[in-house]
Amino acid sequence: MKKIFAGFILPLLIISFTCLSSCKNKASRQQKKTEKEEVKVIKDQIESNVYPLPTSAEVIKMLTELEVGYMFGICNPYENSKKYFQSSKRAINLGVFGADLSYATLYNQQQEVGNYLEAIKSLSSELNISEIYNQDLYTKIKNNFDSKDTLVKVLKGSFNDTYAYLSDNDMQPLALLVVGGAWVEGMYLTTHVSEAAYQVAGISKVLLEQKKSFDLFLEITQPYLNDLMVSDFVNKLDSVKKVYEGLGTSLTEQNIKDITKVIVDVREQIVQ
Repeated sequence: MKKIFAGFILPLLIISFTCLSSCKNKASRQQKKTEKEEVKVIKDQIESNVYPLPTSAEVIKMLTELEVGYMFGICNPYENSKKYFQSSKRAINLGVFGADLSYATLYNQQQEVGNYLEAIKSLSSELNISEIYNQDLYTKIKNNFDSKDTLVKVLKGSFNDTYAYLSDNDMQPLALLVVGGAWVEGMYLTTHVSEAAYQVAGISKVLLEQKKSFDLFLEITQPYLNDLMVSDFVNKLDSVKKVYEGLGTSLTEQNIKDITKVIVDVREQIVQ
């Protein structure tokens, strides 16, 4: 009887232990999977509130490394800040003026820095983020004119703060418009750093780098194309998309002229 009992109960215990161990392993794997998913969600949330493209400060720094001089008169006149009344126009040109501020800052144009900070403060005030572009920012810029790397960090911080604020306050479409405006102006400045930009050594590399940013911008706007402000802005970029689609890994003189033309057309639409 004992043998029969042992012969019956021992396999049962083994099966029970195996099932218990299997369940624990499954539970452990499920817990790890859940933890990984939670980490990914948190990571995505953090990344969604960080300026998603290279900032205009980083783009302008590349231009300064090409050793081309500062071109007066190519930035959007700071007085134009008073003529933007729609929130979409204000957001787009907040990005535009952010690029112009980067241009003036990294070329040590102190008077222009003050002017563009005032223009940005005017627009950001209407978007309730004026505290980002305050006297403290101007002081940081002024105290670091001799260090381009530090200036880029300071400017990047202000762009990140702007993007994060708009994103955190359910204004993601406006945040994307700020990024888009900065991208267009960065391209405009890049193609106008000289009377004949195509002759500037290294300009092709900068423009091709901007293609990567352009593709990324189109990608991150996809979930928001049901927003009329975003879709209208993206539609304006169709001509840029067509030109970029026909490019190879290097640019010809005609390629650069074509890029310049479509950027001028888009830029005229957004700053008018």
